Amino acid sequence: MKRLILLAVAALVAFPAAAQMQEAYPSYIQTNGRAEMEITPDEFYLQIVINERDSKGKISVESQQRDMVAALKRLGIDVDKQLKVANLSSEFFKKNTSVASAKYQLQLGSSAEVGQVWQALSDLGISNVSILKVSHSEIGRYKEQVRIEAVRNARQNAETLAEAIGQRVGKCFYIYDSNSDVLPVMYDNAMLMRSAKAYGTAETAVEEEPLEFKTIRLEYNVQTKFVLE
Repeated sequence: MKRLILLAVAALVAFPAAAQMQEAYPSYIQTNGRAEMEITPDEFYLQIVINERDSKGKISVESQQRDMVAALKRLGIDVDKQLKVANLSSEFFKKNTSVASAKYQLQLGSSAEVGQVWQALSDLGISNVSILKVSHSEIGRYKEQVRIEAVRNARQNAETLAEAIGQRVGKCFYIYDSNSDVLPVMYDNAMLMRSAKAYGTAETAVEEEPLEFKTIRLEYNVQTKFVLE
């Protein structure tokens, strides 16, 4: 009973607002707009985990870290800017009772670099490497472009329908943008690892980029209302 009363009150509150809108805009059209874009990523984030378990405790985390940093520098990577410590095991200093480990995040600028890094780390015995995410350095600008195109598409749809009944579209008095963000792109790290190993042995690895990454898909939908004239 209480629920019915609340629903009735809500309906009474909403009715005047709807009536006012109907009075202000006696004739309007509601349409949806959609736009999409695919962009090639230029930012690649790797997660690297160094663990003494990989070497059966024979090589310390500190030693593996030094070797990793040296290998990255040889590839021309700015370690100070591109490599970050993501996590250090809470048991790092208890090597007598547990295995120490450290986690890093490495940002790269091309699929070629990803292949080179993956192979270099594999040569060092560091195999726990995965793709965290990919992005684009100007993804914010592209998002705005797609959103604007979605609104334009909504107006175009409204104009098409209005023309069919001999009317014109006036001003827009309502835009609803329910979009949150870009859907994450998932990768098969095992497959990329195999591709990276093939990359490292390819004679033309410098000229070619055999690692294929999915494009980033931006897709936005909006709901609009236009006055009919």
